Amino acid sequence: MANSLRMQVLDQRPRRPGGPPRLSRTIIAVTEKLLEHEEVPMGIVGGLDIHRRQVTFDYLDTVTGEVRRGKIAPADREHVRSWLGRFAGRGDVAFALEGCTGWRFVAEELEAVGACAHLAEPADTAHERGSKQRAKTDRSDARLLRELLVMGRLPESWIPPDHVLEVRGRVRLYKALSDERRGWMQRIRATLFHQGVPALACHLLDADGQGHLQMAELSPAGRESIEVALRQIERLEAELVQLRGALVGFAHHQMGCRALQGHYGIGALLSVAIWEEMGDCRRFGSSSDAVRHAGLDVTVWASDSVRAPGHLARQGPAVLRWALYEAGQAAAKQTSPDHDYYLRVRERLGPERAALSVGRKLGRRCFHTLRDLGEQALAPAA
Repeated sequence: MANSLRMQVLDQRPRRPGGPPRLSRTIIAVTEKLLEHEEVPMGIVGGLDIHRRQVTFDYLDTVTGEVRRGKIAPADREHVRSWLGRFAGRGDVAFALEGCTGWRFVAEELEAVGACAHLAEPADTAHERGSKQRAKTDRSDARLLRELLVMGRLPESWIPPDHVLEVRGRVRLYKALSDERRGWMQRIRATLFHQGVPALACHLLDADGQGHLQMAELSPAGRESIEVALRQIERLEAELVQLRGALVGFAHHQMGCRALQGHYGIGALLSVAIWEEMGDCRRFGSSSDAVRHAGLDVTVWASDSVRAPGHLARQGPAVLRWALYEAGQAAAKQTSPDHDYYLRVRERLGPERAALSVGRKLGRRCFHTLRDLGEQALAPAA
């Protein structure tokens, strides 16, 4: 049977003039690997490479050995749903897709037709590709995802429930607005310095700060720039207050968030950020894996006797690193249980590195807290 099926596995590249269709060695090898098993768990196994203009598909029918490739364009929910309709009700369909922008609606449509969605971690998937021997294309990316899924080597990521995704979207929106607000504040200070105005000892937005800005010697363009920046900050502050209230209210009613607030330095807002980004901690083998997920682990390059200074990996959710760092800064207070440790690290490495070190400790504690709660950790707010 292997020999007969081998001849059916055709690579859909152009035929040579007057010659037979080309056989793909990779497809043949993967198909023969599947035939070694008595039962094939999935009838359709494929990969989806997602882009804004199109979704490239590459899937293998493990019964007939046929491989199909193509594109879904435009890449919107309606067209993806229409294309997936051919698999509706089968129950033996699995597709792999990278965890990049756009994965959510594709995964939802796969689930709607009863197919299994496997979310691949982009960085680890690129590592599995190895050194590039030829140009990287959408077709090759889709084929790689399918082959990794078939061979059981796909570096899978966790797919959060819908209510966690909704909270995650709000937290990341809050962080984006907060960063924009800070950018406008920095623009004001840069304008003041550029025009020779002494640095203000007070806050720019309080009554004293507004008085200093009114009295400052500025050019017409400089004053206009500052007035525009202040209006933008006022607009952003109104949005931030509304979002912060909704997130804090959620934290007061969700079990996992309430448990995280038991750690010194983690308030209601930070608890929501840590909760939604860390997710189901049962998927981590240890607390070190949770710290690595946050990108707070230190990477060191070494060769023989040469050793470069360590740097943060920064591979993982930026919001989680921000939340743990902000919580770690609370260790500067004398009432913090980590205050002595913070002082020792600050003396050697400075306050920023000390806050990061405390943030790693808090990441480990949050991992144990959420893991011990089990399924209740991610339950919707009561």
